[in-house]
Amino acid sequence: MENLSNNGLSHLFMTVFLHCFSIFMVIPSITDITMSAICPGKDECSIAIYLTGIQHTIIGLGSLIIMPVLGNLSDTHGRKVMLMLPLTLSIFPLVILAYSRTKYFFYAYYVLKTLVAIVCEGNVHCLALAYVADVVPESRRASVFGVLSGIASSAFVCGNLSTRFLSTASTFQVAAIVAIIALVYTRMFLPEPLIKDQISTKGIETICLLEKAPKNKFQLFKTLPSFNDVLCLLRNSSTFLHAAIVSFFANVAHVGLDSSLLYFLKAQFHFNKNQFADLLIISGIAGSISQLLLMPILVPALGEEKLLSVGLFFSCVHILLYSIAWSSWVPYASALISVMSIFVMPCLKSIASKQVGPNEQGKVQGCITGICSFASVVSPLIFSPLTALFLSDHAPFHFPGFGLACAAFALMIAFIESFMISSACPVIDCSLSNSDFEEP
Repeated sequence: MENLSNNGLSHLFMTVFLHCFSIFMVIPSITDITMSAICPGKDECSIAIYLTGIQHTIIGLGSLIIMPVLGNLSDTHGRKVMLMLPLTLSIFPLVILAYSRTKYFFYAYYVLKTLVAIVCEGNVHCLALAYVADVVPESRRASVFGVLSGIASSAFVCGNLSTRFLSTASTFQVAAIVAIIALVYTRMFLPEPLIKDQISTKGIETICLLEKAPKNKFQLFKTLPSFNDVLCLLRNSSTFLHAAIVSFFANVAHVGLDSSLLYFLKAQFHFNKNQFADLLIISGIAGSISQLLLMPILVPALGEEKLLSVGLFFSCVHILLYSIAWSSWVPYASALISVMSIFVMPCLKSIASKQVGPNEQGKVQGCITGICSFASVVSPLIFSPLTALFLSDHAPFHFPGFGLACAAFALMIAFIESFMISSACPVIDCSLSNSDFEEP
């Protein structure tokens, strides 16, 4: 990709890589730490499943409000300024478990992680997508979105590979150090993007969003997105409406998978940290290959809408295979299918970005991510009780993966809805000055 250094994409990719590396490398260890703190010596623990579900619900509720706000504020105050907030806050929960992983330290981590994740969960990626939309033309946007997700997948692989060879204590210590490096790197090297629509008509002088921030500091509440902003996007673009529906059901399924899968594998096949890491590495490698190599080829060949449907279909198969796993080898085979299922979110975010002009990219990415956060609220309410019930001795029938099968059904709904997305992408104006619907 040409001119990466000129428009700041190379530094953005490094920021995303470092942040995701620190976040993802602790995932294989969290399940064991949670189980040992709450239900020591057991491979099945309903309380741990419910606590994880409650955490996802609280994070989803908070993110539903915070994500659109941060996305919209980044349109006014700059992408880099708003990126610094989640990058800073994400350090503190890691430091707690880097110091100790005993019962009370785990609960302190649990509370702080829940509060911090309201601001951090998904916001770095959301703001990075808005950054890409600022500097990349529409014709290349889906491919670069895919590359950005591929960078995150590469960090996912590297993080889990590191975990595979580190002790649990060292894992959190390294993660905290990398999170600090991500913050320092971003502060020193990432430039603010220049938006083309802000070029002065009196000359070729460009105005940096960061430089405009002091002029708007007393208008904070006037720049916050309202319900009318989201309503404007949904009412004026059928493409955005259908993309929002697909996002909702796809994220209901994926959050259900994330909150249930590791507990399912631990109860069914007695997986531990190393086996979790192996599984996630396979999935991450498949995702990296898909987004870095296949997506730039398939987007021009199939188009974003068709590629979205293909990704949703394979996502459904991917989760369904997990649900019917009869041996410990089946999850590894299922992880390989993510080479085709990983296209979903880059395609959705690219389709959404084309519905508005360049000055509203933060808003639209915040809105679509907020819808995903709403799915994160709904999903644990459904899948945590299902997972706990069907992994317990009181299941109404023997199907330990029934919750995962329901997640696959949600993806099938998203797959059917994806055929309603039109290839026409009219640009609509939902700027705050126009978002108040005038009475005739």
